Amino acid sequence: MSAPQLDRRTVLRAAAATGGAVVLSGAAGAPWASAAPVTSKRVYVLVIDGCRPDEITPESTPNLHALRAAGRWFPQARSMPIAETIPNHVMMMTGVRPDRSGVPANSIYDRARQEVRTCGEPTDIVFPTMLERLRERGLTTGSVLSKDYLYSVFGTRATYRWEPFPLLPVTNHALDVFTMSALRTMISEADPHLVFANFGDIDRFGHSDLTGSNLQVLRRTALTSTDAQIGSFVSWLRTRSTWSSTTVVVLADHSMDWSDPDRLISLTRAFKGNALLEGQVAIADNGGADVISFLGRSADRSRALAEATRVALATPGVLSVRTTAQLRLGAKAGDLVVYCKSGYRFSDPDLYSNPIPGNHGHPATEAIPFFLTGGAVRPAVLSERAATIDVAPTIAKIFGLSAPRDGFDGVARV
Repeated sequence: MSAPQLDRRTVLRAAAATGGAVVLSGAAGAPWASAAPVTSKRVYVLVIDGCRPDEITPESTPNLHALRAAGRWFPQARSMPIAETIPNHVMMMTGVRPDRSGVPANSIYDRARQEVRTCGEPTDIVFPTMLERLRERGLTTGSVLSKDYLYSVFGTRATYRWEPFPLLPVTNHALDVFTMSALRTMISEADPHLVFANFGDIDRFGHSDLTGSNLQVLRRTALTSTDAQIGSFVSWLRTRSTWSSTTVVVLADHSMDWSDPDRLISLTRAFKGNALLEGQVAIADNGGADVISFLGRSADRSRALAEATRVALATPGVLSVRTTAQLRLGAKAGDLVVYCKSGYRFSDPDLYSNPIPGNHGHPATEAIPFFLTGGAVRPAVLSERAATIDVAPTIAKIFGLSAPRDGFDGVARV
């Protein structure tokens, strides 16, 4: 099933609480101002990008802490490897692993193009998302995604979408205050049944070096700001007529780990001088993981991958090596995934290639906050190992949608 072809979109320019205007686009013919009252059920998925579960405390994030304590909470929740932004967001909206969704990882070696590229094109998603499936049922959906590449990869799948603006230089994301303004505007003006929102501030500050006191303050400030905005948003939702049938899903796509300056790993250097490996592999650096693709003769593949595994495991800072088949990352994801230990980071092909101390994509950053709140949610603390991939089947169960032909890989958490 492919995404609907939406060549024409209507545009709504609405006043925003932050001043100026929020520009929303909608599929041609889409209803505005709550004109699709098929059901009173509402689901809002709020992704707090890069948030660690131990950062939700009464002191630093009192609103999130209170919502979690009064909601349906999964303390053992995990992101899915490779724990990067794009694949985890796609898994949230599809409920299937990357080999079925078509999105293997943020950085992949594309054999067809013979180059390392960044995944994030609309055509990468080959599996129907909940944004489309609800539309097929006559319901409306919305996307409010703070990162420019997330906005791009989900394309026009939602009935309504917000193009992040203004974008900060370098990070290419809109601050959470603008994202929240757009979210409220979309609900006020279009009232979609499902809204998928990403808040990127915590992640962007999280990639900074927290060994300095000033940056620690910035990280705490980002946590406090995002917490206050989400707390205010939920309080606002409580005033709406649909609150009793509303579910708010709050989670992160991954958490964050920090490396010391002297704990860099370069597999390019480790493979240098090895006849089976030097010049025979491509490495896509993912911070917490290196993705290795073998480029040599087919007859040498087995020996070369075994050698790459041996050399990698002997390299200081390396935690483990997995095949992309074991991780179900899809045909485009190369051959091996090498994870680093907590406190380390990969930097390939050179030691200066990855100067960012904060990173994710490895087991140290799998633990995430994950809880449900809202008028339709009964409080509970559950020991199940919930994951980002469980969001789509949860949405499907709430709205009474059947599972796709081959089923979801995730599990409904309501």
